[in-house]
Amino acid sequence: MDLAYREVGAGRPLVLLHAFPLSSAMWLEQRNGLSDQCRVITPDQRGFGGSPLGTDEPDLDAAADDVAALLDRLDLDQVVLGGLSMGGYVAMAVLRRHPHRVQALLLADTRAAADSDAARANRERIAAAVESDEDSTVLVDDVLPTLLGSTSVEHRQLVVGRVRGLVQAAPAPAVAWAQRAMAARPDSFDTLRAFDRPALVIVGEEDVLSPPSDAQAMAEALPQGQLVRVPEAGHLTAVETPEAFNAAVAGFLAELTD
Repeated sequence: MDLAYREVGAGRPLVLLHAFPLSSAMWLEQRNGLSDQCRVITPDQRGFGGSPLGTDEPDLDAAADDVAALLDRLDLDQVVLGGLSMGGYVAMAVLRRHPHRVQALLLADTRAAADSDAARANRERIAAAVESDEDSTVLVDDVLPTLLGSTSVEHRQLVVGRVRGLVQAAPAPAVAWAQRAMAARPDSFDTLRAFDRPALVIVGEEDVLSPPSDAQAMAEALPQGQLVRVPEAGHLTAVETPEAFNAAVAGFLAELTD
């Protein structure tokens, strides 16, 4: 699977994997704000943005292999790998399947635990809804309200409009595939415990999907994990509070040694 991607900058490669149901467009402020420090590479995960969906059954291992194939295309042996929400799930799948490719890890607004039965059922409900009705508003009605913190909803109307547009652009087949792949993902705490390299966990204080308690658990599981909590941000810290998000990432990158 050849993923579409955007990149800017030079130096240490930083690969950022986007949230569900967005695309690499969500990383605009990271490409602008971090490119003077590193080479920022932002793929569209399969089915989203400019990337094809392919014919694989829904499985985050396939998404992880997509990332490894992209690194091969770019002739990159190791990268700093980051992911937000679904992107974090894929980053942890990369750790399971291709741990040697990850020099350092960034996990934002995600969780290491597998889905509960109720969460799996909800994902299947959303997948079935978008498959059965091309005009379904389930993403805007049910998913969008959980992505942004209360501060953004009240005071950042440009952010709200931007995220709404990205959500509405999500293709139904990719939405269904991703929901089923995420529902099937395993618990990743053992994978994190085995990753003895630098790791940064970022979470919005107002994140209701993967709250600070989940971030704390991941940071404690990672042998070299550090935690940054971002005030006045919900689930999409990189979009809602890009200055704070970029400052945390820049500080983390500055501490890395070759």
